[in-house]
Amino acid sequence: MATNEYQVTGMTCGHCEMSIREEVSQIAGVEDIEVNAQTGKLAVTGTDAVDDAQVLAAVEEAGYSAVRRS
Repeated sequence: MATNEYQVTGMTCGHCEMSIREEVSQIAGVEDIEVNAQTGKLAVTGTDAVDDAQVLAAVEEAGYSAVRRS
């Protein structure tokens, strides 16, 4: 299992979290998604390393922007 963390901007509520969760959950290999609108944190856990580009594209599709946290 590998977990990547991202900083998301634009989230303000539970609906925002749900939108991001729905988009990111469509990525193959994703096992767990943690989203927090208050902190802007998104953690994506996958069976193998999840492709950053796919996660960032999914967040953008949901209407938000994100960057990988180191």
